[in-house]
Amino acid sequence: MIDTTTFDTLAAFPQRLAEHYAAIPARFRHWTPPSWDGIPSEAFTAIEQVCHVRDIEIDGYHVRFARTLRENTPDLPDVDGFALARARAYARSDSDTAFAAFSTARAQTLAMIAAWSEDELARRALFEKRPASLRGLVHQLCSHDQQHLAGMQWLLAQIAAHHPHEWR
Repeated sequence: MIDTTTFDTLAAFPQRLAEHYAAIPARFRHWTPPSWDGIPSEAFTAIEQVCHVRDIEIDGYHVRFARTLRENTPDLPDVDGFALARARAYARSDSDTAFAAFSTARAQTLAMIAAWSEDELARRALFEKRPASLRGLVHQLCSHDQQHLAGMQWLLAQIAAHHPHEWR
C-alpha cells in the first residue's frame, strides 16, 4: 500500500492545481514571461501547465504503470512534453476541458494505486535508464505534481514582477 500522505496528496492535487490556476489573472493564463530562467517546472504558460499535467498523467504515468505491471523490467522512456504541447496545441486549449479530463484521469490513477498489492508495488522498471519500481513511480508522479504547483507560483511571481500595476 502507498503511504497515506502520498495518496492523499495525489488525491488533492486536481483541486490544488485548479486553485493555483484560478490565482493566475485570466488575462495572463496564456502569458509568456520574458525569460523562463528559474522555473521549477517545465517552461509552460498557465494553461499549458494544466494540459501538460493531464497528458503526462495519461500518456506518461498510465502507460508506465501498465507496462511495469505486465512486463519484466520495462524500459520506460520519458515523454516529450514540449512535442505534446505543439502537437496538441496547448496554447489554444480550453481549461475546463483540460481540467475535466485530468480529474477523470487522476481518479483512474488513484483507483489503480489503491488496488495494487505489495508485490505489484515492488515490480521493477527502468525509468529514463535508471532503476525504478512501481512504488517509486507513484512517488515520482507526486513529485511531478508539486513541481507544477511551484511552476504556477513562479508564474505568479513573474506576472507580479513584470506587470505590478495590472494585477487583476
